[in-house]
Amino acid sequence: MNSAQEMGEPYAERSTSRLVSGALAGDELSWAEIVHRHTNLVMARVRQFRLTPQQAEDVAQTVWLNLLEHLADLREPAALPGWIATATRHECIRTANLSRRSVPVDPTTGHFDAQDDTELDSELLRSERYAALHAALDELPSHQRELLLLLATDPPPSYQEVSAQLGIPVGSIGPTRQRGLARLRRTAAMTSYLAAPSGAALGEGGRDVLALG
Repeated sequence: MNSAQEMGEPYAERSTSRLVSGALAGDELSWAEIVHRHTNLVMARVRQFRLTPQQAEDVAQTVWLNLLEHLADLREPAALPGWIATATRHECIRTANLSRRSVPVDPTTGHFDAQDDTELDSELLRSERYAALHAALDELPSHQRELLLLLATDPPPSYQEVSAQLGIPVGSIGPTRQRGLARLRRTAAMTSYLAAPSGAALGEGGRDVLALG
């Protein structure tokens, strides 16, 4: 795509790399598209915590401010969703810790209205893994991505069904799957996720690796 075509390309169709470059250059519409594109991701993390609407809004604003300050430090634009997810989780934890001085009571039962921290951490880890996997899959060639997603369904299709649906020889399914998984681990999104303290090692099984729900 030449410069003239790039100038006329709608912001909603621009790659994350171009949006990041535009935002760093002071293009407010590029920044607005970044926020718009990832708002649902932020709110999905926020909903994992029992925050008030005001706290949720404060968390979101803090995440965007931190991203704006550190956008130039982002080495791989493809890792942006993972960065946002992790930053939102950390800010939610910080906000929740600040409000623990007063423990709410469920008026219908009289019991403390507190969520089990272990259960909450497990949910958050699953959500982060989900976001990282989707971002990593977007970096794969289409033929590898389609094969991995198809093999991740429950129950998984037979190799004959996969061959018929994707139009590839049965004998090439296994090798293509292995190359896809190896490439998935090397993507910027997965590398960023695994480098984080909460990053979990990937298993070998198709459905274990791609816990896409």
